[in-house]
Amino acid sequence: MKKKLLLAVAAMLTCSMVSAQTDSTATGKKNVAVVLSGGGAKGMAHIGVLKVLERAGIPVDIITGTSMGSIIGGLYAIGYNAHSLDSMVRVQDWSYVITDKEDLRRQSLSDRKKQNTYLISTGLTIGKRDNTAGGIIKGKNLAELFQQLCVGYTDSLDFSSDLCIPFACVATDIIDNSEVDFHSGRLPQAMRASMAIPAAFSPVRIGDKVLVDGGLKNNYPADIARKMGADIIIGVTVQGAPKTAEDLGNTMSILSQIIDVNCKNKLDENLAITDLHLQVDTKGYGSASFSQAAIDTLIRRGEEEAMRHWDEIIALKQRIGIKEDSIPEIRHPLRPGVMTEKHPVIGYTFENMTPQDERFLRQKFHLKDIFSSPNDAFIDASLMQELTTSMRVDLFYQTAECHILPEKLPRMLPRSYRDDVEHMWDEADGVRVILTAGDKKSVQLLAGVRFDTEEYAAVQLGLDIPLKTAIPINTDITLRLGKRMMARGELTVHPRSFTRPTLSYAFRRNDVDVYLEGDLDYNIRYNQFQAEFTAINFDLRYFNLQMGLRWDFMHYRNKLGSETSKQVTLENEHFYSYHARLNYNSEDDWYFPSRGTRFKAEYVYLTDNFTQLDGKSGMSEVNANWRQSFTIGNRFTIQPMFYGRLLFGSIIPPVFGNTIGGDWFGHYVEQQMPFAGIGNMEYVDHQFVAAQLQAQQRIGTNNYVLLRVAAAQKSDHLKELLDYHTLIGGQIAYYYNTIVGPVGATIGYSNHTKSPYFFLNLGYEF
Repeated sequence: MKKKLLLAVAAMLTCSMVSAQTDSTATGKKNVAVVLSGGGAKGMAHIGVLKVLERAGIPVDIITGTSMGSIIGGLYAIGYNAHSLDSMVRVQDWSYVITDKEDLRRQSLSDRKKQNTYLISTGLTIGKRDNTAGGIIKGKNLAELFQQLCVGYTDSLDFSSDLCIPFACVATDIIDNSEVDFHSGRLPQAMRASMAIPAAFSPVRIGDKVLVDGGLKNNYPADIARKMGADIIIGVTVQGAPKTAEDLGNTMSILSQIIDVNCKNKLDENLAITDLHLQVDTKGYGSASFSQAAIDTLIRRGEEEAMRHWDEIIALKQRIGIKEDSIPEIRHPLRPGVMTEKHPVIGYTFENMTPQDERFLRQKFHLKDIFSSPNDAFIDASLMQELTTSMRVDLFYQTAECHILPEKLPRMLPRSYRDDVEHMWDEADGVRVILTAGDKKSVQLLAGVRFDTEEYAAVQLGLDIPLKTAIPINTDITLRLGKRMMARGELTVHPRSFTRPTLSYAFRRNDVDVYLEGDLDYNIRYNQFQAEFTAINFDLRYFNLQMGLRWDFMHYRNKLGSETSKQVTLENEHFYSYHARLNYNSEDDWYFPSRGTRFKAEYVYLTDNFTQLDGKSGMSEVNANWRQSFTIGNRFTIQPMFYGRLLFGSIIPPVFGNTIGGDWFGHYVEQQMPFAGIGNMEYVDHQFVAAQLQAQQRIGTNNYVLLRVAAAQKSDHLKELLDYHTLIGGQIAYYYNTIVGPVGATIGYSNHTKSPYFFLNLGYEF
């Protein structure tokens, strides 16, 4: 801790020395301001310019910015140098940061499945104004990122005296269409307000102000820098060339043009007072170009534009009043270990939370402070993220914030206790953790739609309804419309431990075509009523363990078959079954993983009276599948997979028999297994094991070519599994990963069907 204290003192001295440079009368040196314009993702180019300014030895005494310029400028002002900013923006998953999705790494498997099933997911607050509304994206992930990056600067501050470099940013108050200049306040909140693009991001409400993107009033705030004492202004803009009528051919281009036109307010006047203007070429990129390739190119273009003005930059040194060979020391982030550093906790403060919710978090995460457990009273960025995720997922808050404030150990403590603590930490300084909750969600509305060449169109709707009880309880209602119909209700209890007991009831109206060696054999229609109680339900991020009891009732409506199809009499029947499931999934993508493991195993004991099946021993089922992704280079992935399903018992009800075909597990019926080259569902023998190898090539950002080969053995008796001929199949597919889900087509062939098949899929699988 002494090292940390020395680091903090050194950093503050550095900030003080940098701030002292703004006094031009005392040193004779002129103040230099850097002004960074807005522009969304195009603002990444600012980092490249800052790299060159650091290389040239240009001191930055003042920094101002708008929108993305406020983010880059604000972080630079608290101690992040250009290289640390470069590293920071490259490691972010921007597809997560600029949305309201939950972090896949911190979600339960059921939550991850929902996120990859539904196209629309929006929270509804009934009977109470939603202060986070007003945009498609509420910006909760952006706000959380800003909180993490600004650790130590999250309290109300004076941006001119409390930061390493005096800073200001701009927002627009849409109440009276006025410009709001931030010279003080909470830095993360100011940056979030400055980049709140209207309609895209929800506005930031501060008092009686409703704040959106500052670019609408002052997209290039050189005038603010001048008012702050700038003698020399170096400005960076990232706007493209003016658009023509031919360029405005779609909705997005028109919306972008409306914003760009409004962003020209005060631009000419501010450019006129700029000493060195750097206009970065951002052609080919837009405000939402957050891909890794785009970020790399934009930073490079910013650097290239600054290098084209190298002689002018060096010439500025004489005007500034510093030597031409003067190179100031490159600053480092005030907290270089901000994401891994552990802070001793003096105490916790819970804002806008019920006592029950406070107890829930304290017990779930074993939150300690120095008064209860000095050895365990620590917090880091990882725990802060887990706390806010739990507040949103477990406690159903729409927004959640966690930030820390420095705090000293109270002096009134007994001397012996203080000595013990100070000996443990080498000092008596710690932090207070502030957990702030927003409004609670009343209802979460979800909607998904898909189309394929088998079942044509299907729609799935979902409602998540949190109940206001002492122990959090969530109600999940699902409705599927299409050739197959389903209605399901689920009640999940969220106690303080990781287990989540669940009670569910479902109705399914199944209409399934069954094929035999590639030809349609018969169509079966039946209603399935299902109730399940899962007593043990452990959810630990990648891992899920469930144990429970299920009741099924099958009501067969009719069976239509060809003349050659097997004539099986189907009678209405009910079953009681015991289930134990183990599910592990660390894959980085639900549909196109490039790394990670997926493993699932299940044991089922099926009866019709809790102990036997038709007077005999019940049916036992063992099924499992394992897949591992290995990446070669950046774009090519090899995925071996092994899977199978084994049925044991003297009686095997046909409705639970093994079925194969298609691309997914459990698509038409629960026991369905995929097999390359077989597109439709077919029944196979009671013992089935298979191996599959898939090669996945990513082209560009979202295009995928998939080559899959599979082999399988089947038999009605395990000891005869290798006696029958091997099923072999292969298929090739192309998919484009869109915001509505995977869109693509598959062509396959197998020695079982002896005919090619074609399958077209649009949207998420459900």
